[in-house]
Amino acid sequence: MSLMAMNTGIAEGQTAAQTTAQAGEVKVRFLGTGAADWNGRDDRGELRRLSSILVDDSILFDLTAHNPEMIPSGIAPQTVFYTHSHGDHYHPETALKLGVKKVYLSQTWYDIAVQDFKRAAAKLKAEMPQIIPLHIGQPVQIGNLSVTPLPASHATEKFYEQTLIYLIEKAGVRLIYATDTGGIPAVAARLAGIDAHDRNGKPITGLIMEATMGMGYDDDFRVFAHSSVACVHQIVRVIQNAKRYTPPAGQPVYLTHMARTMHGTQAELDASLPQPLKAAYDGLEVVFKSPMT
Repeated sequence: MSLMAMNTGIAEGQTAAQTTAQAGEVKVRFLGTGAADWNGRDDRGELRRLSSILVDDSILFDLTAHNPEMIPSGIAPQTVFYTHSHGDHYHPETALKLGVKKVYLSQTWYDIAVQDFKRAAAKLKAEMPQIIPLHIGQPVQIGNLSVTPLPASHATEKFYEQTLIYLIEKAGVRLIYATDTGGIPAVAARLAGIDAHDRNGKPITGLIMEATMGMGYDDDFRVFAHSSVACVHQIVRVIQNAKRYTPPAGQPVYLTHMARTMHGTQAELDASLPQPLKAAYDGLEVVFKSPMT
C-alpha cells in the first residue's frame, strides 16, 4: 500500500471509534513523518510531510506549513510544544493561522521565539499567543496529560539552544517522543526513568523515535545529531533487557523523521524493519495503552 493511499487518516483495519482515546490511553496522530529533505511527492509517488504529531486531538508537537491539512475536520488544537527552532519543525505563521493560543519551547531560545511570533502576528494581523519557557525536567500539566521536556542530542545554529525531546504521561502510559536527537542522552534517560543505573527508575511504555538514517547508514555523519534504524533498534534492545521498556504485548516502536534519500518505500520498510520497529506514515493514528489496561 502506498503512502498516497494511506494519507487518508486512520490506519488500515481501524475505525474512528477504535482510535478515540479513553482515560488510560494516549492517542497519537502522525501529521508528518519526514525529515527536512521531503518537499512534496518523490519520484516513487510517496509523500511524507515534515515531522509532527497531534496528541489526544488537543496538543501538537512541532508544526509546519503542511501539517494542518492532516488534522481531522472539527479538531482545533490550541497548544503546541516545539522540539527546537529548525524550520522543518517550527513555523510561527502556521501556528497563528491554526489559532494556537499556547506555545511551549525551551527557555534557551524563548526571547528569539517571542520576536518571531511578534513578527508573524504583525504580518497576519493575528493575536499573539502565550509563549511559555520550558526547563529541563520540569513537567507541564495540561488536563490529564503531563509533558516533561528532556534534553536531546541535536544542534542548531544557535549554539546556546537546548533542543528537546518529550516524555508524555497519562494514567499509566509513559511515552517518549524523540525527534531530533542522536540517541537518547544520559540526562534524558535518567529523567525519563530508563537509566538502568538508577534504582528509582520507572519504565516507559511507549516510544516514538526518529530514524533519519535508514538501514545501512550507520556511519553517516549525521550520527552526532540524528538516529538511524540500527541506533533505535539498539536502544530498544537495551531498555527491554533492563526492563525499562514495558509496552503492552504487540505494541510497536514507531519510527518517524525519515529522510527521503535514506529510506525505501513504506512497503519496503514494512517488509524489512526488525521487530518491534514500525515505520509510521502521515495520517496514522495509534492509541498507546498502559500495559495494565
